Amino acid sequence: MRSKLDEIDIRILRELQADGRMTNVELASRVGISPPPCLRRVRALEEAGLITGYRAQLDERKLGLDVVCFAFVHLASQAEADLEAFQSRIRAWEAVRECWKLSGDIDFVLKCVAPDLKAFQDFVGDLTALPNVRNVRTALALDRVKDEPIVPFGG
Repeated sequence: MRSKLDEIDIRILRELQADGRMTNVELASRVGISPPPCLRRVRALEEAGLITGYRAQLDERKLGLDVVCFAFVHLASQAEADLEAFQSRIRAWEAVRECWKLSGDIDFVLKCVAPDLKAFQDFVGDLTALPNVRNVRTALALDRVKDEPIVPFGG
């Protein structure tokens, strides 16, 4: 699909990544086209699945979630049913904000939030008690060095 994107499409994607709340009129002005074709292009990018959604980025600590941690999970079984059961539980867990399936020694890495250390310890206890979990290593996040949810286009 990248080869089918022209420079205007790429500028639209860049602008929307930087500010997804701007109006279509503002977006059209920034990319140098009139609003009707700009809106058609945005809708086409959405329909093609390049734009998957719009959301506000929140500061978890200002909302009372002072602990951010990463959990590195190693499962006992890689059977498809066991993987799906684990993933299903993780999807339903509100404290888990991201979950990535990995290759290598670690099966999953989870980014989690908790209001305090007690809640974090309870979460780790619940996580290690899940069926099929062989072991869990955790790391508390000390500081966010980079959080760039923007897809790079190069150049």
